[in-house]
Amino acid sequence: MVKDPVPLGDVRRALIIKLRHHGDVLLAAPVFSVLKAHAPHIAIDALVYADTAAMLTLHPAIDRVHTIDRQWKKLGPLAQAQAEWQLLQTLRGQHYDLVIHLTEHPRGAWLARLTGARWAVAPEVRGRGRFWRSAFTHFVGAPRNALRHTVERNLDALRRIGVYPSPAERRVSLVPGVDAEARVAALLAAHGIAATTATDSDHGFVLVHPASRWHFKCWPAAKMAALINALHAAGQRVVLSAAPDAAERAMIEAIQAQLPSPAISLAGQLSLKELAALAARAKLFIGVDSAPMHIAAAMGTPCVALFGPSGDREWGPWQAPADDAPDSSATPRRHRIVSSDTHPCRPCGIDGCGGSKESDCLAALPVARVRAAVTELLGV
Repeated sequence: MVKDPVPLGDVRRALIIKLRHHGDVLLAAPVFSVLKAHAPHIAIDALVYADTAAMLTLHPAIDRVHTIDRQWKKLGPLAQAQAEWQLLQTLRGQHYDLVIHLTEHPRGAWLARLTGARWAVAPEVRGRGRFWRSAFTHFVGAPRNALRHTVERNLDALRRIGVYPSPAERRVSLVPGVDAEARVAALLAAHGIAATTATDSDHGFVLVHPASRWHFKCWPAAKMAALINALHAAGQRVVLSAAPDAAERAMIEAIQAQLPSPAISLAGQLSLKELAALAARAKLFIGVDSAPMHIAAAMGTPCVALFGPSGDREWGPWQAPADDAPDSSATPRRHRIVSSDTHPCRPCGIDGCGGSKESDCLAALPVARVRAAVTELLGV
């Protein structure tokens, strides 16, 4: 037990800050659930970038999601300053007792000070000066000799103040909402997929999201097409998804062009909430290290995840261990990670070999290995 826990009985309102991309924000969801479970009286708010807010809105443990719009900087100095000032006034008006800053973003130090919170938590960051160190009351250490999943790293902020989550409390929650569920049901019905058959081995579908905003995380389109062809040959219906981004849409078109029988495509048609609703209905998700993979895992859908330069130990599809299991290795796995075992350099964490945007460790993954992982989970 820590010697300086935060007395949660004295905390009325808390603000949790996660200024990162979509997947990072989603993997912070257990922090809200755990804090609420251990201190139900606390009103908990979030602060995230506006484009990532859908990862946390409707979360049952969150009172309000505050946002920072990355587009503010395009408004000009005066308009940006006004937007920032309005946000600060809103946050100060909440009178937070506790601020938990989950990243190294410098903004967290300013907010911890300016909100007047009595307790403030942040990562221990080497090289940060007096301003950072004096802005927080508690610092979270990071492992120096081992890799740790991002969910656990986020929850370490709570452990540091004396809140210890049980294994089952570490679940990632994402709520699509009734509107998203209704639209996805209608889209699937238009393609002859009934809402009640998502887990039916004969009539359900496999969701394939081949793209990522980072090209160096993607498997070649030709290999993805070969895999989809194999699924079609086995009698599986395949639904493709992708962001509206032009590069992602182009990848979908390249895959479709190599299929004798095109897959159902919802590429560019779905919001993040709708993608979550779609993933929840799929019997399997296939994709690369990306936010959609984390979304599918959060919805309880078994995942086959392809990893290249990024680390699967830190970013693999998350599955909370059972209450009676001391670690996730004792829990039956609902996911399979496929990565190269012939590239000792992975995970390198860089944007393709030599910064080339092309990752040989991914390009070299054989279709047969991915197909075998699919067979393990689907049984076909």
